[in-house]
Amino acid sequence: MKFAGNLSRRSFLQTSSAAGLVAAGAGTGLVGRAFASTDLPDPQTVLDQISIEQYVREDYRDLYSLTNADTMWDPATDWIRTVDWEAVRSELSGTTVRFAIGAADQESAAEGLAPFEALSGIKVELVPIPDDSFYDKALAEFISGNASFDALQFFSPWMGDFAAPGFLAPLDEFADKWGLPLDDFYDTYRLNYGFFNGKMYGIPFDCDIQMVHVRKGYMEQLLGGEVDKVNSIPTYDELIRVSKELNNIEPGVSGVGMMAAPGFWSTYTWEHIAAQAGMMLFDENWEPVFNGDAGMKGLEIILELAKNANEGHAGAGWPENRAAWLGGQVATNISWQDSGTQAMRPDQSQIVDDFVTIYEPRIEGGRFAPPNIAGSTSCVAASSQNPEGAFLMLAFLTTSSIMAMNEANANGVAPGYKSVLRNDNLQKVSQPAKVWGDSLEHAWCSPRLPGAFPIEQAIGNEINRAVVGQITAKEALDNAATAVREIMTQNGFYQGNDPVDYAAAAPGLYVGEGRDLPF
Repeated sequence: MKFAGNLSRRSFLQTSSAAGLVAAGAGTGLVGRAFASTDLPDPQTVLDQISIEQYVREDYRDLYSLTNADTMWDPATDWIRTVDWEAVRSELSGTTVRFAIGAADQESAAEGLAPFEALSGIKVELVPIPDDSFYDKALAEFISGNASFDALQFFSPWMGDFAAPGFLAPLDEFADKWGLPLDDFYDTYRLNYGFFNGKMYGIPFDCDIQMVHVRKGYMEQLLGGEVDKVNSIPTYDELIRVSKELNNIEPGVSGVGMMAAPGFWSTYTWEHIAAQAGMMLFDENWEPVFNGDAGMKGLEIILELAKNANEGHAGAGWPENRAAWLGGQVATNISWQDSGTQAMRPDQSQIVDDFVTIYEPRIEGGRFAPPNIAGSTSCVAASSQNPEGAFLMLAFLTTSSIMAMNEANANGVAPGYKSVLRNDNLQKVSQPAKVWGDSLEHAWCSPRLPGAFPIEQAIGNEINRAVVGQITAKEALDNAATAVREIMTQNGFYQGNDPVDYAAAAPGLYVGEGRDLPF
């Protein structure tokens, strides 16, 4: 089973899920490796170089007049600035961590991890794995019981495949010992990227959300005034109307951009919209229920939007959608948050200053449930020879300052910290950040189950058939529900001892219950 899609999304941006910081970290100059604690540099000297002027691209610093004074994180909660590095060195200096990483990122990862080695005295050995076979290779090594790596970062829906059989090491003890600021993560990432069956197995890394973006100029023509992030497109019915009016507003521009390619791309778009109608994938017995009224409403909206969508939307995944949006070929877009951040950068975008990210449109009788879809998590192998060192390396990679600077670099690796997305300086370099952070308090997420990838593939294949007119919406979701139940059965459900406890998973599936809306 391969998941080339997510990996190619990251490769398309030249930043793999295993190396988000590292492309930005090349300027530290800390390339020497010394592992005796007496030979290591003063920790503060190293930390001072993990800074905006060292990590953020020069052209982006110039674009936003950024200096080290424009801190985009809270130093009081930034783990690398609060952990006791002398204690780390006294316990673990001289040890080694083997880190599984996409082969294309081996060189940049080695350079970006040099500051961690200098701070900790822990040597990192990279274990390169071809990007297009990462899942298969990692799973095969886990099954062997003798994995060649201590740590890895992977697509977060795989958590169930790796945690349920016991392939991952629990991290609760290390998080407590070294003061990992779990409360700073938004609930949806902490619960879905960090925990499985009530135990901590991961540290959130690439923390995605899907959002709706619109072109300001076109919308202002239609509205006769400025775009209101809450009220200009308050519902999906209104997005259908607006996209129809904007379709072909000028040659080469379509009313809406949408990912409806076969497989998980169609699933993500459908989950995004159907979640607003109140859709849940399963009931408390893990029976598929997504082919009910809420799921149907989501698919019916997709079929209406498809009439106004960009050419080729039925074959579009992330790269195609990104190219159409940043190239100015769509007037509105349903995509990830980085479609907003990257649209701000002149080297990536032709629509700089001509777009805005809005609050999620609603559906009558539904709820405000912005979707936390995809993303990556960081985990330690249960067979690791140095699990504590592996944990510390992953905590370094995912710390809030480095994740904030990833966002400033618009490299597609997204922070999941409250202290980052709520930061005024960060919001200046990431246009979606305010709406994004507000939205996360109400996020919807799919459960992390064994077999999550084939489930997403099965649903999306049927949805794509409906989009291209081969079957009806009802047939698509009924077919998908049958296929999903079979996949769940093959993965040990419905036999009296489900591999995932629904009660443990439920709090992360929708975190907005009872919370006030941000508008």
